Amino acid sequence: QVQLVESGGGLVQAGGSLGLSCAASGRTFRNYAVGWFRQAPGKERAIVAAISWGGARTYYADSVKGRFTISRDNAKNTAYLQMNSLKPEDTAVYYCAAVEMAYSDYVSSQEYVYKYWGQGTQVTVSS
Repeated sequence: QVQLVESGGGLVQAGGSLGLSCAASGRTFRNYAVGWFRQAPGKERAIVAAISWGGARTYYADSVKGRFTISRDNAKNTAYLQMNSLKPEDTAVYYCAAVEMAYSDYVSSQEYVYKYWGQGTQVTVSS
């Protein structure tokens, strides 16, 4: 099993930036594809970005393309989500999720694929 802990959330003004981290423990992170999801009040949880365990392939939701960047450092067992040009509609609880994969270039935007989830971190963007 792998345990995931998100950090880096907080309150920021529109146009600002935040960086989220997802620290993994329990097993080596190297073979796990990672996704970042978010859930706004009254809405379903939705994909934000995803990255293959090799790091070569990424996926972004249309709403964050050009503003958010997903990355990972397998040596540090950590994945990241850099969020720039934040908008009030980015306000949500952000979750990281992981699933062990045999293929280094596998990336998925589908929530049901991911087996392990963090507890979430709140991001609030004020207008």
